[in-house]
Amino acid sequence: MWEQDYVPVAGNLGYSTLVAAVPLVILFYMLGVRRKPSWIAGLSALGVALVLALGIYGMPAPQAGASMVYGAAFGLFPIGWIVIASLILYRVTLDTGKFEVIKDSIGALSDDRRLQAVLIGFAFGAFIEGAAGFGTPVAVAAAMLTGLGFSPFYAAFICLVANTAPVAFGSLGIPVVTLAGITELPMDALSSMTGRLCALIAIIIPAYMVVIMSGFKRALEVLPPIAACSVTFAGVLLVTSNTIGPEVAVILSSIAALVAMVLVMKVWQPKQVFRLEGDVAATTKRHTHTTGELVSAWSPYILLVIFVLAWRFPPIQGALNAVSVSIPVPLLHDLITRVPPLTPEPSPYAALYNFQWLSAAGTSCFLSAFAASLLLGLSPGKFFGIVGSVFKQLSMPLLTIASVLALAFLMNYAGMTSTLGLAFAATGTLFPFFSAMLGWTGVFLTGSDTSSNALFGTLQVVTANALGLNPILTASTNAATGVMGKMISLQSIAVAVAATGMASSEEGRLFRITLKHSIILALFMGVVTMIFAYVLPQLVPQV
Repeated sequence: MWEQDYVPVAGNLGYSTLVAAVPLVILFYMLGVRRKPSWIAGLSALGVALVLALGIYGMPAPQAGASMVYGAAFGLFPIGWIVIASLILYRVTLDTGKFEVIKDSIGALSDDRRLQAVLIGFAFGAFIEGAAGFGTPVAVAAAMLTGLGFSPFYAAFICLVANTAPVAFGSLGIPVVTLAGITELPMDALSSMTGRLCALIAIIIPAYMVVIMSGFKRALEVLPPIAACSVTFAGVLLVTSNTIGPEVAVILSSIAALVAMVLVMKVWQPKQVFRLEGDVAATTKRHTHTTGELVSAWSPYILLVIFVLAWRFPPIQGALNAVSVSIPVPLLHDLITRVPPLTPEPSPYAALYNFQWLSAAGTSCFLSAFAASLLLGLSPGKFFGIVGSVFKQLSMPLLTIASVLALAFLMNYAGMTSTLGLAFAATGTLFPFFSAMLGWTGVFLTGSDTSSNALFGTLQVVTANALGLNPILTASTNAATGVMGKMISLQSIAVAVAATGMASSEEGRLFRITLKHSIILALFMGVVTMIFAYVLPQLVPQV
């Protein structure tokens, strides 16, 4: 049995930390400086980490290889499976023409740019984030706003700012699911704390968007629908993340926010319609639709909520879990020993791959997509044609997910993440603040809250335990504050630029205009984390 060594370089934590950080520096350099595709950055960092794990940390080659396979497998299932299934659902809606009906039903509610931006960019974008995630909401919402007459640049900018609060629970809660899998902390506790942090973000973001657009004074002109949207979203998010779990928290929150905002807008409109400088009303004629057409258009997402909730119903969930398979990872399970100060006493490091093929959230999403395709008149042949095209479309993103998870698992089992965590513990009482900044940096550089959680989740837990802090708080902060880095990630900016038809040369300008807002919001969350750590620790779930 191989025993981890957290200070392999001359027995010195400082030198060992510099070595352990090299794979992350490579990842950041490839993404942020060289601007290489994320899959190239992930594989490059993985290769460097493997050399260091074998050559410096002394990890046996069989265990190193097995940890990478384990991580890649976890990346493809359940994470990759959720991404695939959610995009299939979106494609069913798109290919049947129902998405145009959804677009008409939202865009016809108001001509005021402030209300359109919050309704589509925040509330509807959050719905798409909850169902699909991984860049889809920015692309969809920005394209819709452009179709309504927003300038492409401004549509992209406002949607990037809006796509924050829901990200930690995006794509059926996969960032929280990943965080639980990486850290081995209770998913319910992580969901609860992440929901509490993100509820604070949700209260702020809609008003923040409007202030950016029109200034504080003119933002007050649309206070009723904005307040209805933000308070409803935050309230439902808080309740669902603390009771049901992460999978449908954002979906239910966004639906509630959409309904609340629409109801207010039905009986109230601002006295003065606000438009952006130089913009014009969309010239495309909007179609009106019957109630039946609207229900039909929204039916795929209605089915999604029904299926996911059914999958979480304890009797059904228990029956589905009964056919799951737990596989001890060959050459890895209990063959590595973790030692103090990471554990109270030397203990084996488990490696069990839970293949929950039927009870997985991705399976419920896939079945809802198939049911929706039948309901909307798609033949099975066309449906599986969509499935094939989605697999082709996601080939590189899936490689990215697999490589990043392989990197995370290799660093965890080699002890490299533990070295970094012990170094972060040196920040002492300020660590809760730096914990938030770490999550923000991770999402900025990887473009994914899921990837950031995979990379830094264990580090957050290791450091919290070393400092006597609650690891639920620091791990949840990684997810919740990480969302502020989403608006400046190169992947998100590239998606927004492509969706609105701008030239790729606009990416730099878009990055610069969003950077200030990203930093302001991340610093705010750093302060909030400090308050939870030292002023309101009783509000943090216990392990």
